[in-house]
Amino acid sequence: MSSTAISRLIHPFVKDRFLHALLLAGVAMFAFHPQPLSALGGFIDGRTLITLLGLMLLTKGVEVSGYFDFVGRKIINRLHSERRLALFLVFSAALLSSFLTNDVALFIVIPLTITLKKLSALPVGRLIIFQALAVNAGSLLTPIGNPQNILLWSRSGLSFLGFIGQMAPFGAAMMLSLLALTWFSFPARDIVKTPNTEGYPYQRPLLLSCVGLYAVFLLCLDFDLPLYGLLAVFAGFLLLARRVLLQIDWSLIFVFAAMFIDVGLFTRLPPLQPAFAAIAGLSEGSVYALGVGLSQIVSNVPATILLLNYVPSSAQLAYAVNAGGFGLAIGSLANLIALRMAGERKIWLRFHYYSLPLLVWAALLGWVMS
Repeated sequence: MSSTAISRLIHPFVKDRFLHALLLAGVAMFAFHPQPLSALGGFIDGRTLITLLGLMLLTKGVEVSGYFDFVGRKIINRLHSERRLALFLVFSAALLSSFLTNDVALFIVIPLTITLKKLSALPVGRLIIFQALAVNAGSLLTPIGNPQNILLWSRSGLSFLGFIGQMAPFGAAMMLSLLALTWFSFPARDIVKTPNTEGYPYQRPLLLSCVGLYAVFLLCLDFDLPLYGLLAVFAGFLLLARRVLLQIDWSLIFVFAAMFIDVGLFTRLPPLQPAFAAIAGLSEGSVYALGVGLSQIVSNVPATILLLNYVPSSAQLAYAVNAGGFGLAIGSLANLIALRMAGERKIWLRFHYYSLPLLVWAALLGWVMS
């Protein structure tokens, strides 16, 4: 491997301040309450990391093929105003997240949105922020839209349609709220295009290979053989397009691994055990507030896992942890994925300009509707 390639792999780790903060927090908690090293590995959800890495590789492969550029040019030439384009992208992200899960939806829509930066003067960063919010709003509707809903559904005893019926009022209200916010946040002015947005060749063999590898990957996940699926994807790109392996954000995998370890250490801190044990005796309002608040500290999926140890699955709990996906970026893993994929440092601050008011609104709506 050349020195340039090595530098390209190492650079994200050196610049990743969020990863550094997670590592420091983990070291501090480990020093306060040491755990066996074998336990640290047990905190990590290997399937989630493998799924994330596989999707990152496959999405980058499609991007390298040039297909996102091809589709982006088609969209730019069909939708002529910023507002119409924003509404289309936000609604598409929400719809995809309802049935493909929020992270899969992001791996489809974010790279496509990033390509629009090359084709126009669109506020791509703002579009990505709204797409991150959209997958949180869209994914809360169905049992398979996000990881916390999968957990809640498995404990609820509801049918697939029954769970959708439970979440529909909240989901519809949040989606309408987000579309209204999108309408007012993007002007109706015409999109300023770059001189050449007509036609664009893409590498059809690489695209078709990515589609084939994606099918293999999904089958392996379905048969509970995620590692074999990842190895197939990795081998495919070693043969077809090695540059894909160098272009993905490898540090993101370590961010998620560090988050899992930090959450595991956090939930085992001795001073917090009496507080966790008291959750079972809390009132409905207190559990709801805890679901929203805890999501802002450890993210909504770990918050759901923790709370389900003490309280039953209910509409109120589902509304709370899904509302908690808004607010701070750490509230939902989907937020972290979207903002990392954007590759803009200032986007993290701008995200909270929209997400924090939405957290307040979502929490109020969820409480009233539950």
